[in-house]
Amino acid sequence: MISKFVREQKRYNQAELQGIFQCSEEKTVGIIKRLKEFGVLKAVKATDSQKNMSDLMDEDIEVADVEIGENEYLYVFTFVGVITVWGCVLKCYPKYILSNNEPLTELKIIIKVLEKYNAKEQIIRMYNDNSESSAFNLLAVMIFLLHDYYENGAYTNIKNIIETNGSGEILWDKTINETFTYLCNNRPYYTELFTQKCINDDFDYFKRLHESIVSICSRELQDADLLDLFDILPVGMSDEELDDFGETNYILYRIQNELNLQFNTRKQLLLKTLYAYVAHCSVLTEIDCFTMFGTNSFNLVWEKVCAEVLDNQLQTPLGSLSISLTDGYNPYDLLISLIEKPKWNGYKQDSSEFQKTARDTLVPDLVSIHKMNNSHQFIIFDAKYYNIQLEHGKELRGQPGIGDITKQYLYQLAYKKFVNDHGIQDVKNCFLMPTEQHSIINKGYVNIEMLDALGLQNIQIRQLPAALIYSYYLASEKMDIGILHL
Repeated sequence: MISKFVREQKRYNQAELQGIFQCSEEKTVGIIKRLKEFGVLKAVKATDSQKNMSDLMDEDIEVADVEIGENEYLYVFTFVGVITVWGCVLKCYPKYILSNNEPLTELKIIIKVLEKYNAKEQIIRMYNDNSESSAFNLLAVMIFLLHDYYENGAYTNIKNIIETNGSGEILWDKTINETFTYLCNNRPYYTELFTQKCINDDFDYFKRLHESIVSICSRELQDADLLDLFDILPVGMSDEELDDFGETNYILYRIQNELNLQFNTRKQLLLKTLYAYVAHCSVLTEIDCFTMFGTNSFNLVWEKVCAEVLDNQLQTPLGSLSISLTDGYNPYDLLISLIEKPKWNGYKQDSSEFQKTARDTLVPDLVSIHKMNNSHQFIIFDAKYYNIQLEHGKELRGQPGIGDITKQYLYQLAYKKFVNDHGIQDVKNCFLMPTEQHSIINKGYVNIEMLDALGLQNIQIRQLPAALIYSYYLASEKMDIGILHL
């Protein structure tokens, strides 16, 4: 299989994609159409300005058919993770990695971040006989089976063995009914005892089936150059193929019967996954096989990671904050609840007014209150997944829009009363953006002068080393906000 790296948001022309896919123009067009169909590749006009863009705007996306040899459009991957399509493996890395065209180490860490981010979601879509639109993700199923095997071992069924004079439990009914009894002083004595012990059945059908499928998945992922990326060791404990277990319908029939007998949660989930795998009987190299492991919305992952690492306190009760709560505030209210909601005012038939409060309001990415130099600092962060170019002598690009800036000012206004009531003098606003560099970069700040006049703070810009932030996230640790030097 062809295994290549591609960068999210980079503009590729058709000839460059053909070089990546290492195939004919006809096949390249087919792959492009397939990727566009699943929403992981977008087309934009091939203009000079687009070639230099680092972020994709909705208004730039073109809806057009792909033709052989056309140079009118550029193609943009909007995905981070792994895609397999038509026997080609595409390892899509984030847009902020600019200095390395094959960032295997960085992408391995990102895969771990995605797995943790999705820990509370079911990333494996189980096959459902009753659903006409059932979805099956072969790559996700393979990874699940290998992770499950290393965590729980092979599928096991217990086999009961009856022995003579063994070390297991004595079967008294069988012993009394089937052995010779000696009587002495009206007491029975048995020279032979039937005993029972439980052992794992190494020749169990489902144990062999599980080991076979896991071994097949391991070989396929190794051929696709994905074992190392997902940090999985190869498994080669079985040389049996699926055909050795009977026809597909027979294997499914056996699995269904076993499902009806098992009540262990892990066994049920594993059997359902094996059923899904066997039912589809596909391999990564098949022309119709399209699988994905990753996300179209890496910006949400960046927001979640920053919120975890920088101790987001929006959902924290006021009474649990590090400050001494003043009168008038309920200690059980959450910090997020202090943001005022819009009030809609209408008129009754008698011209008197009535009021309705909206459910939704402003929601910052994260707010953190921490102690610094014997005083408290109130920081409003906004995690922004942007590649900003803010360099002297170069054009400004890749920056957050005016809506992002004004909302950040409004967040500070929303908490102004709370801050004043508690005598907090140090209030900061800050955009957080990822970088491949190894140190925190103070990129500058953005301000609007008419809002400065209201006493609001400039919005600081910090580029955070993505690898460092991920290491804190994967270890479930908090980062010292003081090192940001806000």
